Amino acid sequence: MNPGNTETIPKILLINGPNLNLLGLREPGIYGCESLDAVEKDLQELAIQRDIQFSCFQSNHEGAIVDRIQSAMGATDYIIINPGALTHYSIALYDALKGSGIPFIEIHISNIYAREEFRQKSLLSPIASGVIGGLGTIGYRLALLAIADRLLAKN
Repeated sequence: MNPGNTETIPKILLINGPNLNLLGLREPGIYGCESLDAVEKDLQELAIQRDIQFSCFQSNHEGAIVDRIQSAMGATDYIIINPGALTHYSIALYDALKGSGIPFIEIHISNIYAREEFRQKSLLSPIASGVIGGLGTIGYRLALLAIADRLLAKN
């Protein structure tokens, strides 16, 4: 890649859904003790090392997330998304991701298939280019590395 040419630098957007702003505080036995700010900082540093333009967005509001996905169209190469509870019921989020045409990796800090029955269904997994779950916050890092490898393979 050419660091001086922003046209060829891959652009990745991280989206975190409801309650992920409480990461590190909410149920640390399930979600760990690392804050969302710490996760984002780690990913920003990794993105710089990989010559990737990286931005982050978190909202507790479904419509704001849909708006952010729509505004990423034509300006983002890949999305990493931890949709939180929206995973299980948000047809609006499904439609926004599918309609945007932006490939995405769905991540979950916990293993949703080892949790309550209502958490064991993801509406998004069938349209995701990949799914990472149950590995804690390292899943974010793995998603970024996988995307970097995929985008570099295209160049």
